[in-house]
Amino acid sequence: MPDTIIYEQPLNERIRTFLRLEFLFKNVDAALKNDVELQSRDALNGLLSILSVFDRSDLKQEIIKELERLISTLSALENSPGVDKQALESLLAELDQITDGLHSKKSAFGQILRENDFLYSIRQRSSIPGGTCDFDLPAYHYWLEHTSNSDKRQQLLEWFEQFSNARAAIDMTLSLIRGSTGFSQQEAEAGFYQHSLDNNQGTPLIRIKVAKDANYFPEISGGKHRFTVRFMAFDINQRPQQVSENIAFSLCCCSM
Repeated sequence: MPDTIIYEQPLNERIRTFLRLEFLFKNVDAALKNDVELQSRDALNGLLSILSVFDRSDLKQEIIKELERLISTLSALENSPGVDKQALESLLAELDQITDGLHSKKSAFGQILRENDFLYSIRQRSSIPGGTCDFDLPAYHYWLEHTSNSDKRQQLLEWFEQFSNARAAIDMTLSLIRGSTGFSQQEAEAGFYQHSLDNNQGTPLIRIKVAKDANYFPEISGGKHRFTVRFMAFDINQRPQQVSENIAFSLCCCSM
């Protein structure tokens, strides 16, 4: 088990959406590892949440724009000293392949799920607390109880596959951004830290690493010009308060 915890804060809406989708993708992965009814419900709820995220904006174009930005940034490094050209070419080829896959996809992500009447009925009831109870959705109850575990899992995987191209692009994007810059040691005086950002070098993501056994956590806020970090003492019974002592921590301003 790692002895540190990493806290992340996106500084633009695109990366914020990518992180939320990454979170939902991982939740579905975890739910699909088990064959009990509640896990099937969790997997389907995760899929419908992913579909809702894709319904809100033209994410396909946002993903393509981010991939093209990364390709442009990486291509500029081709003649830089110390760069492994073979590794760079391999990475660029992979990014090109993912981008081509997105361009070739004619339908919207999750369109098959949107057109499925069974899933539509579940989506309608999901906004109501407890709205997917057996008596509300007898067809859903039948599917959960009557369909074999292997068939349910196969059906869920087929639905999940609708987002595979988008997931590959988002996973690659976040991996490159996270790995773009190393951690540096910093100190927050009386639990407070402020940092100005280089306007010429975009910083889409802030990462903070603290010891797992620490009794505090960072609250990060900011925009494209600067960000602040306040370290708050954790107390499950009352509102967190900023710590008064100096806090040493590791900071990564991802700047790819």
